[in-house]
Amino acid sequence: MRDPRPCSITDTLGVIGEKYSLLVLREIFWGVRRFDAMIRNIGAPRDVLATRLRTLVEAGVLEKVAYSERPPRFEYHLTDAGRELRSVLLMLMSWGDRHLADRPPVVFQHSCGAPLDPVVVCRACGEEPTETSLTARFQIPGWNAAGPVTV
Repeated sequence: MRDPRPCSITDTLGVIGEKYSLLVLREIFWGVRRFDAMIRNIGAPRDVLATRLRTLVEAGVLEKVAYSERPPRFEYHLTDAGRELRSVLLMLMSWGDRHLADRPPVVFQHSCGAPLDPVVVCRACGEEPTETSLTARFQIPGWNAAGPVTV
């Protein structure tokens, strides 16, 4: 049997694809950086949260920063890679607001004064992608849209 399709989505889910990992990121984006406050706001078991934090630190999404030496205590800060996930969380929240919530629990107001409605656009032309405007160019030999290419 051949290996599954090489995919950055698969690799990304290996780091942030678990519910509590995404909720850790949510909390840190909102300024909650300490373990006990995360436990309170997320509701994850302590051992599960500790494991998720360790995974995010090892993957370079978060960094541990000491805020007390006696006793040793740490808080968690986003790295550049972690900050890049803000748009991902905003898009997930927007989808949930439209499809799962009777009323959005949180609404973000942009600095322009309007409620934020996040969208994905092409950096070059500013247009939103559609099914017909995207073409996949497979960079891994032996793969195409249908799957493995038989030679």
